[in-house]
Amino acid sequence: MLAISLGVAWLLLTPLALWVLVKGRPGARVGAVVTLALLEVATVAMGDVPSGRGPAVVAHDMPPAPALPACDERTPIPQWAKVGRQLVLSWSAAPRECATAKVIARPEGRRLLVWVHEGPLSGDHQGVRTLPVRVKDGRAALTVPLPGDERYIPVDGRSGKRIPAPTGL
Repeated sequence: MLAISLGVAWLLLTPLALWVLVKGRPGARVGAVVTLALLEVATVAMGDVPSGRGPAVVAHDMPPAPALPACDERTPIPQWAKVGRQLVLSWSAAPRECATAKVIARPEGRRLLVWVHEGPLSGDHQGVRTLPVRVKDGRAALTVPLPGDERYIPVDGRSGKRIPAPTGL
């Protein structure tokens, strides 16, 4: 508050003192010089007064910067599936493909319904497996172990469409 009062005094008294120095009588000029000197002394003294605290620090409540995920959260759609003793699913790889994917495989007769999700999976799901994803030549693939020796027809669990076998392999 003292600093604000001193600032207001500078703003009001300085122009008045300068006007008295130029147009005033000799006694008033001495008063104007004394006024300017007192303002200067008060300003210098204001900077030298130890306040018992360090320099003013302005603190802001900033939320922490969100950490970028290591990979893009997405729901890849398998473009082909190779069935044998295990199921190999493949899709086009993303620029920041996840190293693992969560897979749910549920047999429904001869059909094997498959859901694939990369990144955190929300909700409670039974039979979720976290499996490693391999990326090679822009293609991502993962291998799902199959129970028993039965031959399944792989089906995308989201769309209900059959996942075709790879061509040219």
